[in-house]
Amino acid sequence: MFSRQGFRPQMVRWKRQLAQVNALEEVLKKEDDASLRKRSLALRYQAMAGEKLSTLLPEGYALVREAGRRTLSMRHYDVQIIGGVALFEGYIAEMQTGEGKTLTATLPLYLHSLTSKGAHLATVNDYLAKRDAEWMEPIFNMLGLDVGIIQTADDQGSRRKSYAAAVTYGTAKEFGFDFLRDRLLLRAQNRLQTEMLGDGGGGFGGSGDEIVMRGMHFCLVDEADSILIDEARTPLIIGSIEDTVRDQIVETYRWAAEHGKDYEKEEHFTIDPDTKQIELTARGRQRVRALPKSDLVRTMGLVDLYEYTERAIKVHREFLLDRQYVVRPGDKGIDEIVIVDEFTGRLAEGRKWRDGIHQSIEAKENIEISVPTGQAARITVQDLFLRYPNLAGMTGTAATSARELRRIYKTPVLRVPTNKPPKRQQLRDRVFGTMTRKFEAIVKEIEEVHAQGRPILIGTRSIDKSEIISKMLDELGIQHQVLNANNVEQEAEIVAAAGGEGKVTVATNMAGRGTDIKLSDGVEDIGGMHVICTEFHDAARIDRQLIGRCGRQGDRGSYRQYLSLDDDILKSGLGLKRGEKLKDQGELMGGSADRYAKLFRKAQRKVERKHFRDRMVLMHHEKERKKMQREIGQDPYLDTPD
Repeated sequence: MFSRQGFRPQMVRWKRQLAQVNALEEVLKKEDDASLRKRSLALRYQAMAGEKLSTLLPEGYALVREAGRRTLSMRHYDVQIIGGVALFEGYIAEMQTGEGKTLTATLPLYLHSLTSKGAHLATVNDYLAKRDAEWMEPIFNMLGLDVGIIQTADDQGSRRKSYAAAVTYGTAKEFGFDFLRDRLLLRAQNRLQTEMLGDGGGGFGGSGDEIVMRGMHFCLVDEADSILIDEARTPLIIGSIEDTVRDQIVETYRWAAEHGKDYEKEEHFTIDPDTKQIELTARGRQRVRALPKSDLVRTMGLVDLYEYTERAIKVHREFLLDRQYVVRPGDKGIDEIVIVDEFTGRLAEGRKWRDGIHQSIEAKENIEISVPTGQAARITVQDLFLRYPNLAGMTGTAATSARELRRIYKTPVLRVPTNKPPKRQQLRDRVFGTMTRKFEAIVKEIEEVHAQGRPILIGTRSIDKSEIISKMLDELGIQHQVLNANNVEQEAEIVAAAGGEGKVTVATNMAGRGTDIKLSDGVEDIGGMHVICTEFHDAARIDRQLIGRCGRQGDRGSYRQYLSLDDDILKSGLGLKRGEKLKDQGELMGGSADRYAKLFRKAQRKVERKHFRDRMVLMHHEKERKKMQREIGQDPYLDTPD
């Protein structure tokens, strides 16, 4: 039933608990709503009195299941109950798309909320946090619990109220920033007595500012692979306000951006093949000195001017609009640079590139430059979740990262089986010499499958590639929807409708992740949804997430991987030299190159291992930095060097 490796003793216990939950089902069905609420209140008193939550689990889960049936007409399947038990015990549950992660989450959230210490659910963006909270709220309300939702635009008062709720939904980013802001506030009020925020924090008067969080007890991480691995190295930083040379810095960024495109490789600069670092040659430095400069730029040190120039060259060559970033209006109506996450294809709200890269891009796009103002507080996403004494997660793809999740977060991975056996069909990989020939073959396949009336989802790795396929489909007169970081607002609606008859949806990477694709009537009879992967991603689990879009809940479906010898994965996995050689071979090649398919998987595994090593190195450095700072009496979150 479940992938049994290492889980035999637990599985026996979990099945016993499932039997207890099932035994209570008929009893609870006969009781009225008021009785359910009374039972829930009694459980809370028992938990507050110190009774172990594990002994309250069967009745608690049976109550949640019955509340789900009554309020939403959604009854938790047996596999969801076992998934919920595993989550309570600190596992990462791998559940296929469409198997009800949102509903399963209500089980451990309810149980942990009984201690009145708060239960958090962290997801990838504000939209999903709000949608899931509002969707599941009736279940919690029926059992006498309130639900809080943290959104980026919320003020301190509403945040405090949301954290005071029994269950709180929000994003990893907002939980991290609230933790840092509270810590800064406690220091300002000389109240930073303990390591754990919120300890003893209830006895202060209402005058002046108050912290918003009441501690970190339990967190359930939705899309756990995306948050705990892909974003693990992302530092959340609150700036300090000290800015005497702002105008000079802004002017220098603009000056460097204006001239960045005029430097020639080899003549003015070289690129280190391993670090990709750009360094000016003697002629390049001479050019910097000779260029006309305003009074403000002239007062900047020469070494700094070289650095600004090197950054401007790097940004001009490597950071492309609609691939690595988009420009869109911010909260105050001013245009801003928003990073397109390389792993998820989603906009990485609130994140910025470090070391002046973000500001160089702002200068390149001629929008307002956000001068870094130093650090007042800093925490990595990884560090944030390690502060929760109880941590669990859910995702569609975690098995391939099981070793890393267990090693860093002490969270073993459990693969939860589907409620119905999957009928997804894998079609043979196709490999072509060039991207152009690959896209021509993809569009031909779209045309053939579309003629059958089956819905098709095409996954691309970047915005510009989704636009290329869109243009090719326009030329053929095939109606389709494009889903990328440029129209994230309609993301959920487009994805939800992607299972309709004859629908064609082109999506970047994992855009729309978290939204279920339901097939419309009759689509299953003609073969279900067909998924086309246009390129390998840096991690195999992201390809699996896309593939998991078809064949949900036992539906029929099929998928095919398309690859070409000029794909990025070959250069990053096999090295620049071999990648270029394969690209040249591809250009001379006519027709199919399917014999190279194994090479792509080898390259992908190498990239995965490299990213894993990078994360391990970062973890080690962070650990050492914090240890050193604690030894000299500093706060590792507030006393951080720039």
